[in-house]
Amino acid sequence: MRMIDLYIQEVTRRLPEKSREDIALELRSTIEDMLPDDYKEEDVKSVLEKMGNPAILASGYLDRPMHLIGPRYFDVYINLLKIILPIAAVFSLISLIATTIFSYSGDEAVLNVILDLAGHGIWGILSTGVQVFFWLTVVFAIIERTDHKQSQTPLTACFKEWTPEDLYNIPYIPKEKAISKVEVFLGLLWTAIWASVYFNAASLLGVYEKGRNGLEFVTPTFNHEVLISYWPLAVIVIGLEIALDMYKLRTGHWNRKIAVLNTVMHVVSSVVFIIIISNNQLFNPAFVTYITDLFSLSGDFGNWFAGGAIFTFVLFAVIDIYQGFRKANIKK
Repeated sequence: MRMIDLYIQEVTRRLPEKSREDIALELRSTIEDMLPDDYKEEDVKSVLEKMGNPAILASGYLDRPMHLIGPRYFDVYINLLKIILPIAAVFSLISLIATTIFSYSGDEAVLNVILDLAGHGIWGILSTGVQVFFWLTVVFAIIERTDHKQSQTPLTACFKEWTPEDLYNIPYIPKEKAISKVEVFLGLLWTAIWASVYFNAASLLGVYEKGRNGLEFVTPTFNHEVLISYWPLAVIVIGLEIALDMYKLRTGHWNRKIAVLNTVMHVVSSVVFIIIISNNQLFNPAFVTYITDLFSLSGDFGNWFAGGAIFTFVLFAVIDIYQGFRKANIKK
């Protein structure tokens, strides 16, 4: 009898207090009906084993789930978490980088700025991750408790129960052909970094010398007025890169269309880069003089530097274009 009392207690303690007494009587009657007249401890154990786990049995008497997010919505919840969490984290980091670079006045040592950026970046990513996790969990917990259907069949991403026809909507993507979310987010991050540096090159890129307060900015590399005069071209390249990354995220794998768009983006960015770097007034004369004297260079520093930069830029662009078409041509 003690085992029966304890089992009933384990079930009813999980139930609302107003219904405990009635359910306890019902359970006791059910258990006694399942026992033989002259039952022993082994008979009780056998019956209680058939009754099942007290927590599961108690959940059957409740109108609400005993879990935060059940099997019906768990897959959808996890999939959304995997999508939203990295997007929010990357955009948080991009925003921080852009804000830091645009607000940089040149008075503080660059190393200190980088260290502060790293610290705030880690904290920002963690803070954003916690908020996304919290609010998404709250939303799904509410959905779980407002869904009064008895079915616990897991739902698909479209919030529908799975059918064999769903397999027709799932493409088979080889590993080399797939575009990972990490690749897309790193592309967006790179765009944010170079765009922020481009529009603040006068206070970031240049010659630094050791001073009393660490590294001190001596002279900028580029003529800021000339660099900024090409802002419409820079904005076009930024727009193309973001659009391509968003399309990659949506598609999820390399195909001919993405390979062509990738080629267009690289051709446009290469042309823009060549136009800007070929301007004879792009480099700050003081920077050119400093570098020429420092390395005892002869000839036009600007020309050979521009030539080397163009060769390197175009080489990497060609390699990426080739890799894009190679991945697009991989058979499924």
